[in-house]
Amino acid sequence: MKKILILLLLIANVLNAQDEQKIFESANEMYKQQNYEKAIEYYKTLEKYNLISSELFYNLGNSYYKLNKVGPSIYYYEKALKLNPLNKDVQNNLVFARRLALDNIEELPKTVFQKLNSRYLQKLSYNQWAIVSIVFCALGSLLFLLFYFSNQPRSKRTYFVTSLISFLFLIISLTITYNQFSYFKNNKVAIVFAEETEVRNAPSLNSEEVFTLHEGTKVIVLDTIDDWKKIKIADGKIGWIIADDIQLLDNF
Repeated sequence: MKKILILLLLIANVLNAQDEQKIFESANEMYKQQNYEKAIEYYKTLEKYNLISSELFYNLGNSYYKLNKVGPSIYYYEKALKLNPLNKDVQNNLVFARRLALDNIEELPKTVFQKLNSRYLQKLSYNQWAIVSIVFCALGSLLFLLFYFSNQPRSKRTYFVTSLISFLFLIISLTITYNQFSYFKNNKVAIVFAEETEVRNAPSLNSEEVFTLHEGTKVIVLDTIDDWKKIKIADGKIGWIIADDIQLLDNF
């Protein structure tokens, strides 16, 4: 009886995978035919069932870009990059999409560590850094075992030194993994979806307007009160925005 149930589950999984592939292929075909609205409908069907991937978000970003919808295109390119920060196609298309955004916000000067972090360390997601840590852990353990069982003094010295180096890199990669994880969990990024929205100095429509933002601008969410979000933009300005005017990027 158990074998029959397992077989039925396997068959169901295979059929579901085939259906998902058909939906993805149909979406790609709609995109080729320049029917971008229909392509988005198919792609979002996969997203709704949490069948997410960098390629799916990249295709969604392209579809919205073709429709000149700045906010959603930047939003999905950013989501694609969170899953695969090394995807050059996404990086290039995101540059083009950002050029359509009206807000030209000058970033605050970065420290040496912040520059190092953005230019190099964030090229890998925290999940990818975790994989690097596992590799160094396995390598260090293997080299230590070789050192322990080796009978030749020269080989023992070589294995011992290289194992120490591997464990050193393990500690460094673990530190980077933790820092990247903390950064992405504590910095809730969102994209402005409203064509134009006022940012105020308090979570109330009666409060003073401090600046205006437009579709496609990236913000950091600091706090939430009722239907308002406290945000910070790249130049350091802080204010309150209506929650429905922005869309949070999910943390994976």
